[in-house]
Amino acid sequence: MLGTRTLAGILSEREMIAHGMQSTLDDATDPWGVVVERVEVKDVKLPKSLQRAMAAEAEADRDARAKVVAAAGELKASKALREAADVITESPAALQLRYLQTLCTVAAEKNSTILFPIPIDIMRSFAKKEA
Repeated sequence: MLGTRTLAGILSEREMIAHGMQSTLDDATDPWGVVVERVEVKDVKLPKSLQRAMAAEAEADRDARAKVVAAAGELKASKALREAADVITESPAALQLRYLQTLCTVAAEKNSTILFPIPIDIMRSFAKKEA
């Protein structure tokens, strides 16, 4: 009778299982004059192979839930990046400020060399003046 239930079902439905076992035992023992007074499900021993299988299943469930949570986080991050790109697109100064903020963050990490790229448009204006 226990083999037809899940472990969670065994733990949550102990009394119902015990009553079912008692009625099955009563049917088998009544012809002999034996009366079963009480049946309790107290200690369920699981084989090691079943324990390993259940642990693997639980780990797979946890991994699946973790992937769903990670995917939801990626979705939120992509939406936030899209909104940030929309804001930066509306204001060129916002892009420059973000660029400077990134440089400040890099400088705070104690890097000794910072490459400061200059936009090509600025370099073209210098090239035209010299020519």
